[in-house]
Amino acid sequence: MAERTRIPALAGELAAEFAGTLILILFGVGVVAQVAGAEIGDHDSIAWAWGLGVTLGVYVAARISGAHLNPAVTVALAVFKEFSWRKTAPYIAAQTAGAFVAALIVRWNYSEVLAKVDPGHTIKTQGVFSTLPGNGTLPVGTWGAFRDQVIGTAILLFVIKALTDVRNSPPLANLGPFMIGLLVVAIGMAWGTDAGYAINPARDFGPRLASFLTGYGTAWRDQNGDLYFWVPIIGPLIGGVLGAGLYKVLIGRFLPPAEEDPQGLTKPEPEYEAA
Repeated sequence: MAERTRIPALAGELAAEFAGTLILILFGVGVVAQVAGAEIGDHDSIAWAWGLGVTLGVYVAARISGAHLNPAVTVALAVFKEFSWRKTAPYIAAQTAGAFVAALIVRWNYSEVLAKVDPGHTIKTQGVFSTLPGNGTLPVGTWGAFRDQVIGTAILLFVIKALTDVRNSPPLANLGPFMIGLLVVAIGMAWGTDAGYAINPARDFGPRLASFLTGYGTAWRDQNGDLYFWVPIIGPLIGGVLGAGLYKVLIGRFLPPAEEDPQGLTKPEPEYEAA
C-alpha cells in the first residue's frame, strides 16, 4: 500500500477559495460578456447569474474553507477575531487568483464576440470585466461610487452575518448558500446603478488585471479618465467591516449563546490527505 502524504489544511482551504471564486466569476463575468457582446439578456439576467454564481461558488468551497470568496468577508471576519489574520493574506491571494483565471477563461471564450462589437477593446466593453462609476454612462463620480461600495458591502456583510450566525435563525437544510446568492441578486437589483455592485475586491481586481493584460489599456481608469481601480477595493473593505460591526452592535450582542449548531454546519478543522 502506498504511503499516504498529509497535505496541510491551509493548502486545501486556499484551493477551495480559488475554486469557489473561479466558479463565481465564470458565471458573473460570463453573463456580462454575453449581454454586452451578443445582446442576449439584460440587467435582470446579469443580477440572477451573479447571484447563482455566488450560490454555486459557496457550495463548492463552504465545507473546506468557509467559502469567503471575497476579501471584504475575510478582512471583516479577521477584524472581529472570527478568522485568523495569519490566513488573511493567503485567502485574499487565492480569491484574487481564482477571479483572475476565471476572467481569462471568459476573455478567451468571448474573444471573437468582444472583438466584433469593440475591436479596440475600449471602455465600451471594459465593464464586462470590471466595474465603472454609473456603469460607464450615468453621471456618478469617483466619490459617489466609493460611497456606493461602502454601503453595498455593508449590507452584504450585515445580512451574511445574520444568515450564518447559528445563534440567530439561519436557513435550514444547507440553504445558506442559496440565501446568500439571493442576497447578491437583491443587491444587484437595488444597488447596481452607482458602481455596478462589485462589493468584492477580488471580483473586480482579478478580472480588471486580466482585461489589462489582454488588450484593455484603459482598465485602471473610468470613462472620465480618472484612476478608478482602487474604489472597488477600498470601498468594500471599509463597508465589510462596517456591516459586520453593525450586525454585532444591533443584533449579535442580544442573541443568546449557542449551545450547539442545530444544522450541523460548524466547519471542522479539515485534514486533507492524498495517496
